[in-house]
Amino acid sequence: MKKKTIVSEIYIFENLSELSQEEQELLHKASKAREDAYAPYSNFKVGAAVLLDNDEIVIGSNQENASFPSGLCAERVAVFHAGASFPGVPIKTVAIVAAAVDSSSAKPAAPCGNCRQAIYEYESKQEKPISILMMGSDGRVFKCKSMASLLPIAFNNDFLG
Repeated sequence: MKKKTIVSEIYIFENLSELSQEEQELLHKASKAREDAYAPYSNFKVGAAVLLDNDEIVIGSNQENASFPSGLCAERVAVFHAGASFPGVPIKTVAIVAAAVDSSSAKPAAPCGNCRQAIYEYESKQEKPISILMMGSDGRVFKCKSMASLLPIAFNNDFLG
């Protein structure tokens, strides 16, 4: 038997001013996208903004549905929109802003498992890391340098034969 330790590295910034101007702008766009989320069932709104290698920014917000599995998270809305609108253009960063409706939260929310897998697929396909920024409605920001850091034992096309 062998034992392997897996470590995720996350950088914690106390506020937006500690980030680059580009990262601040991306989180601002994710925050604006959050305002348009459709979340009447969970009352948890999420906005995402994707920065591409060509400097385009694509946004998304969570879209719920009374048939719960039919909804889609903000991260996947934005990433799939980027892939459909700008095929072949690598993703540099995904910024996520999430909090309950009418609530202030300084606690950043990480992407769910489905979103981690979807973002990892793009990261794997482009053979280039995708930086992830996470923030609540205000306050601290968590940053990781790649999705592989948040999903270290990922399922990928190597398993498909």
